[in-house]
Amino acid sequence: MRLADLGARVIKIERPGVGDIGRTLAFAGLESDGDTLSFHIMNRNKESFAADLKNQSDLAEVKKLVAKADVIIQNFRPGVIERLGLGYSEVKKINPRIVYGSASGYGTTGPWIERPGQDLLAQSMSGLPWLNGQEGHPPIPVGLAVADIFTSTHLAHGITALLLRRERTGEGGLVEASLIESMLDLQFELISAKLFDSATAVKRGAGAHAFLSAPYGLYKTTTGYLAIAMTPVPQLGTLLGLDFSMYDDPKSWWSEQQEIVKKLSDLLNTQSTDHWLAILDKADIWCAPVLTLPELIESEGFQELDMTQETVRRGKSGSDVKIPTTRSPMKIDGKTIKHRKGAPHVGEDTEKIRKEFLS
Repeated sequence: MRLADLGARVIKIERPGVGDIGRTLAFAGLESDGDTLSFHIMNRNKESFAADLKNQSDLAEVKKLVAKADVIIQNFRPGVIERLGLGYSEVKKINPRIVYGSASGYGTTGPWIERPGQDLLAQSMSGLPWLNGQEGHPPIPVGLAVADIFTSTHLAHGITALLLRRERTGEGGLVEASLIESMLDLQFELISAKLFDSATAVKRGAGAHAFLSAPYGLYKTTTGYLAIAMTPVPQLGTLLGLDFSMYDDPKSWWSEQQEIVKKLSDLLNTQSTDHWLAILDKADIWCAPVLTLPELIESEGFQELDMTQETVRRGKSGSDVKIPTTRSPMKIDGKTIKHRKGAPHVGEDTEKIRKEFLS
């Protein structure tokens, strides 16, 4: 999706008839025109070529496409793509300049490689849900497919880097990314601190960040929640009418974190979020309301960002299928990146691609 958003021509190789498994894996039970909403969103601006990679005739066609491609991306379990004859070493013989992107769950070596490569499972193996929970309470996974999202982004970064290298040197290459490594990279601060000093304590659930002192965190108000970032504790106390003079040493903001947070929590839960924002914003304190999804979508700030777009494809019934979604978060030369082309039907572009590349 990331490369397609940036204008790459992406041809999706799918099994004839049934297509990608993502066509049937719905989130929130939402689907349209026979495909899940998630498939529509993630496969915008792509084409579909139907091929059975276990059929020698179909495989031969795919290899002809590979010979003319700039990039190939695969995410089979380790060993599967090699058995199909499309591993990097084989593809490089067909197309020496190829940029080959390979995504996996847990890399290609080690004791975890045979485990299912799925987002929640990779989050769990990385320890992220444990970090995200409260002391004495169960772990809490991030409520989004962060492992999938970060891995695909890392793969796109690597592919664009290798394309630049090929432009300069003529040499293609192999870039690999995994769900587990992406989740470990997400925790680089935590892991680095622990490696630097094994005695470093992780205060699970003490704030919104494992290693940032009070007042950093989320606080309940009478109307919702308020986020407060890095702020000198005595200054915050003065603004809110709390005596925090005993915390003049910044080291105490860490050592006495729970006590400070408790005092702030008790006070902030006596008034509305807007009440506290009026005080803190005026003093240029780093703070923000915690918006719900409906509040976000209805907000003036969200509207100003122009973060949405609508994709369109011809439905099976003959009428247009329109899918509202977000756009690429980037701007190029001051312009947002949007595409109208919706996700393809299974094999929708097979004949067109055959005529263009295989005839």
